[in-house]
Amino acid sequence: MADQSKIKKAKESLIVDKYNVEASEILANEAQLLPISEAAPIFEQLLSTFPTVGKFWKQYVEAQMAANNDDATKLIFSRCLLNCLQISLWRCYIRFIRKVNEKKGGEGLEETRKAFDFMLNYVGTDIASGPVWMEYITFLKSLPAATAQEESQRMTSVRKAYQKAIVTPTHHVEQLWKDYENFENSVSRALAKGLLSEYQPKYNSARAVYRERKKYIDEIDWNMIAVPPTGSYKEEQQYLAWKRFLAFEKGNPQRIDSASSIRRVAFTYEQCLMYLYHYPDIWYDYATWHAKSGSIDSAIKVFQRALKALPDSEVLRYAYAELEESRGAIQPAKKIYESLLANSGSATALAHIQFIRFLRRTEGIEAARKYFLDARKSPNCTYHVYVAYAMMAFCLDKDPKVAHNVFEAGLKKFMHEPGYILEFSVELKESAYWMPYYRYADFLCRLNDDRNVRALFERALSLLPPEESVEVWKRFTQFEQTYGDLASMLKVEQRRKEALSRTGEEGSSALEGSLHDVVSRYSFMDLWPCSSKDLDHLARQEWLARNINKKVDKPTLPYGATSTGTEKGPLGPITNSMSSLPSSKVVYPDVSRMVIYDPRQKHGSEFLPSATAPGLPAISASINTTTNPPSVSSGTTKALDEILKVLPPALVTFIAHLPAVEGPSPDVDVVLSVLLQSNIPTGHTGKMVPTPQQSAGLGPSTSDLSGSSKARSNQNGPSFRQARETHSGKRKDLERQEEDDTATVQSRPLPRDVFRLRQIHRSRGVSSSQTGSVSGGTGSAFSGELSGSTE
Repeated sequence: MADQSKIKKAKESLIVDKYNVEASEILANEAQLLPISEAAPIFEQLLSTFPTVGKFWKQYVEAQMAANNDDATKLIFSRCLLNCLQISLWRCYIRFIRKVNEKKGGEGLEETRKAFDFMLNYVGTDIASGPVWMEYITFLKSLPAATAQEESQRMTSVRKAYQKAIVTPTHHVEQLWKDYENFENSVSRALAKGLLSEYQPKYNSARAVYRERKKYIDEIDWNMIAVPPTGSYKEEQQYLAWKRFLAFEKGNPQRIDSASSIRRVAFTYEQCLMYLYHYPDIWYDYATWHAKSGSIDSAIKVFQRALKALPDSEVLRYAYAELEESRGAIQPAKKIYESLLANSGSATALAHIQFIRFLRRTEGIEAARKYFLDARKSPNCTYHVYVAYAMMAFCLDKDPKVAHNVFEAGLKKFMHEPGYILEFSVELKESAYWMPYYRYADFLCRLNDDRNVRALFERALSLLPPEESVEVWKRFTQFEQTYGDLASMLKVEQRRKEALSRTGEEGSSALEGSLHDVVSRYSFMDLWPCSSKDLDHLARQEWLARNINKKVDKPTLPYGATSTGTEKGPLGPITNSMSSLPSSKVVYPDVSRMVIYDPRQKHGSEFLPSATAPGLPAISASINTTTNPPSVSSGTTKALDEILKVLPPALVTFIAHLPAVEGPSPDVDVVLSVLLQSNIPTGHTGKMVPTPQQSAGLGPSTSDLSGSSKARSNQNGPSFRQARETHSGKRKDLERQEEDDTATVQSRPLPRDVFRLRQIHRSRGVSSSQTGSVSGGTGSAFSGELSGSTE
């Protein structure tokens, strides 16, 4: 019986946050206990939010199977199987097929065999697919064989199944090999010897790869539910685990044929997307991997699925359009841009700019000019559109008058925009060639001498070392974005990555294209094809991918508004890693200018850098960093006198013999409060008890709290000599007792009256540090040399 209160509470939680994993799991578990008519809407709601969670799909189909709704069950399987490559879900599918066809005789057995082949074609390479292979082989062995020919066909089918299973690195590969040996020996020992010797090396290779594969598999949390990234430490670890597993599979460690290797990598990507469904960079990597493997159609299908999963991702649309444009499919690429601009209310200024550039590359400057005249009427047209078109017209038409007219037209609408005014003023100067040219490349660009600009870049890059050519490569790519076509732009970017990869430790990973490169390619001025949060996420993911084999500590401040601050880690590695990110919207502290705390600083200078700290500017002499402490008020002196009156004589003597303080002055409030809370013994008749002076000689005294290490007590008094002569046999016991007492005092937390005293002093205008320098008759009671300045 379902708990309606739990269902109601879970639904309320999902209204607030539809990605609430805990509430979703509670709702799914309770829905299983409801009638199918009530459970189906709940499962449909959950699966619309979590379309790749195999556990929810399995619970849904099991509820339909329990209600004997075969048609509904088939429909659900058709929706989920190809997107959820999870062994438990697929085994549920086989159970359903066997149940449906168990009374259909030979036709039902054939349908079941096809279902097994269908399943193994998709999930047969899973590391957990061993039981599926065993079930399939058992099913083949159980097929009826009325004639010798049918028996031979059955044995051949079983042998082929075994031979496929033993070369697949699964958890049960060793058991499958033993079963295969027994099978061949039971059929023919003579034939078995040749077949086993042929497949022994392949099995050994599969077993070795399984052991390596298992290391990557063990790092993955298979119970994780796909939610939008929050930047938590656990999510980053799962991201890295999948990246490492993908790199392992791409390396083809088993040295299988190319077609089988491609299927295995594609299967790994599909499994990865079950858990990283909301990561646009994973979708982009999957699509570009297909494109590099020669399967453009598969790459297009991946991009279409990605846009369905992340419909608001503008950068994925640019990447998809770029793929279509690169293969010469101009009309499909144009439709993608038009989909961005279909809703004039939501179309961004950057979308207008990129469509203008696309039209310039594919249809010419006239098509771009016509669209600009329409785009400037859009409610979302900002001054960036005017700047982009004016600069493009100036560079391509080589006529400053056109650009000047565009800027003048925009001036009527954007006079209040400082960024536009600055661009306009610079253009006026540059079009008249009045601006001083600090760089040769800038000079040639402003002259629209594109041929000589390319020659200059090539000449400079051939002479400059890679570590000094970063800015030149950056300008070269920006130049190609304005003057060149898509092919030349991508070619220069790839050359830049190859050249700069030799300057770092990233190796081959730096040569691979990433979604962050697409973001950089399709940005303009301060416009980005993604939100600031997404930009930081992509930058972080790119850094993690390039440092995939390095240890990543827990981030102290997870980025994202939804991040929780519960996970902490060392700040150093995170600061160093994030400082290398290309995101220009995140500001990080300059740790090189940190000042080491010096307790000897004067009062009032705690917020100023130390003048002796290396690498820091000297403090101006005009700043008065030292303030003379005011004299202690008479009220405070009387209060201290009252405290001294209630102290035992032994304690007063102990305080009087405290040594001079070297270094920071002790906090008198703390010392007095600790002493007031301590049980200091006094002398009794018939029993000699050591005085505080004697205790100071036996172990560390309370004065250690003040930082002094030179405490000495007077051990020449008559009481001490008498105690030593009459109680010499009890010295060890006394020492042990006094050490325990001292440890108890030192380990005891500070009493509350410390803070009460400080509040009283501050309310009267006297700080605790000022109280430490008591002058007058009371000063000598604390220390013979303590009445001076306390630095």
